Amino acid sequence: RVQLMESGGGSVQAGGSLRLSCRASGYTDSRGYMAWFRQGPGKEREGVAAIWLNGKTFYANSVKGRFTISQDNAKNTVDLQINNLKPEDSAMFFCAAQGSVLGGPWSERRNYDYWGQGTQVTVSS
Repeated sequence: RVQLMESGGGSVQAGGSLRLSCRASGYTDSRGYMAWFRQGPGKEREGVAAIWLNGKTFYANSVKGRFTISQDNAKNTVDLQINNLKPEDSAMFFCAAQGSVLGGPWSERRNYDYWGQGTQVTVSS
């Protein structure tokens, strides 16, 4: 069974940076997208970035230029570098991975089988 473990969240001031990391374990078959989603208070969970096994990356328009997703296939980790943090970035960030179905729209929650517990990012103004 695939398990995902996030780390790296915290509380920072606006303009600061954080690096979130997700470690995957238990993969026995091909891997599709791995992605980061976030869910702010009272908001829907939204996809912010995804990376395909070959390294191709995808970003939500709202985070382009500030978020960078990367992977280390040898370590089975996917990181999310977040720069110039804004108060509206405050959210629980979740790592997600595909399992039974590979591909499809990267930003849709229904395309992901595995989820981490989340790591909290809080940005103060």
